[in-house]
Amino acid sequence: MISFTLNGKTVSSGQPPLARLIDVLRGELGETSVKEGCGEGECGACSVLLDGKLVNTCIIPLARAEGANIVTMTGFAETARGKALIAAFESEGGVQCGFCIPGMVLASEALLDDNPHPTEPEIREALSGNLCRCTGYDLIIQAVIAASERGSGLW
Repeated sequence: MISFTLNGKTVSSGQPPLARLIDVLRGELGETSVKEGCGEGECGACSVLLDGKLVNTCIIPLARAEGANIVTMTGFAETARGKALIAAFESEGGVQCGFCIPGMVLASEALLDDNPHPTEPEIREALSGNLCRCTGYDLIIQAVIAASERGSGLW
């Protein structure tokens, strides 16, 4: 049995240690904000924060979660920082189909946690592991800039 904290609650799974974390989170635990896009760690749709670091769950074995703290978009959306980022994405028009948004928001959180006032090139680099097929990225980047400016004191 592998146990970890998911969005503030202790959970466990009896799946094999080499099972993909995405399959446990989405399939077993019903965490639908974690989406499978590529299955190869290239698109960021399955991103979560694992012990505060952005990871792609499609390439992480369940064993890596043992004792870890995992935050998905579902849990992050309930925090003040999550609400600020979501509001910025909405106000700047950074959301279209929504498939990439959980990963984009969590990648933005990881960036802002390390660098509360990033430059546009720093934002582009931080989001480079997340693919969006709708917006062309400019509105998403504007959303991160807006969150950085409006979220003073949060990061």
